[in-house]
Amino acid sequence: MAKNLLEQLREVTVVVADTGDIQAIETFKPRDATTNPSLITAAAQMPQYQGIVDDTLKGARATLGAAASAADVVSLAFDRLAVSFGLKILEIIEGRVSTEVDARLSYDTEATIAKGRDLIKQYEAAGISKERVLIKIAATWEGIQAAAVLEKEGIHTNLTLLFGLHQAIACAENGITLISPFVGRILDWYKKDTGRDSYAPAEDPGVLSVTEVYNYYKKFGYKTEVMGASFRNLGEITELAGSDLLTIAPSLLAELQSVEGDLPRKLDPANAAAASIEKITVDKATFDRMHEENRMAKEKLAEGIDGFAKALEALEKLLSERLASLEA
Repeated sequence: MAKNLLEQLREVTVVVADTGDIQAIETFKPRDATTNPSLITAAAQMPQYQGIVDDTLKGARATLGAAASAADVVSLAFDRLAVSFGLKILEIIEGRVSTEVDARLSYDTEATIAKGRDLIKQYEAAGISKERVLIKIAATWEGIQAAAVLEKEGIHTNLTLLFGLHQAIACAENGITLISPFVGRILDWYKKDTGRDSYAPAEDPGVLSVTEVYNYYKKFGYKTEVMGASFRNLGEITELAGSDLLTIAPSLLAELQSVEGDLPRKLDPANAAAASIEKITVDKATFDRMHEENRMAKEKLAEGIDGFAKALEALEKLLSERLASLEA
């Protein structure tokens, strides 16, 4: 019996669900799951997850007491909600969940370290080992330094909003567990910048970027895992078959599951080992220089942080309105 593309992909790559939708995770049964502020905000507005939101708000009120202000209750609930979703997800999957640090802290190393420790403390208080959690941090220079500190404490990290080789090398040199290069957002930038409507999958700038990072890591023996993310179409996924992991939205998981045909492995450590690649050492000066020279990475990192910050502001507003409704 012919295998569908999702079944074949799972033979060469760890498939991760990119969603806060718990029902979708139950449907596709990925090993791991990733969330981000936009996904948590979207999930928090779904009627089927109102109970998680309400329980988190009630728990925050119980912790702070009846005399606490609504603003303080919302602030505590906001800090706890991503973990609340993470705990529900971990009941379904056997692997790890990625939970993101507040994007507004992306340029503050010490605040990011403190928030990462706090998120792990919340998981451990709920009986979850830190081995099952990846703390998700934007791949700014400051975020990478924060992640390096957390990694030395045994807290594993996932560096996100990654668009350039300089970010990837800095992550690998700092012992980061996993990176999430954003395939589709790179494609979006190039389409807008060039005026092109489309790229063939093998020429997709996002695919080429992740392939470059994967080959660099395997060539020089880095342990940091590569997890392609933010896909726009099936071709981007099939061109990256063989990547350590791929985190995929439920709609594209369903599409992979519905299509039969051969899925050849495209990324392979053996091919990377044979490639001619120059090794680069990335200190802060090199990082800053390469970042300035890479207009796409510079623009997309700033845009991504801003977008996640706006999603968090929307979530705070949603929690305020829900608390007022609960306590009316």
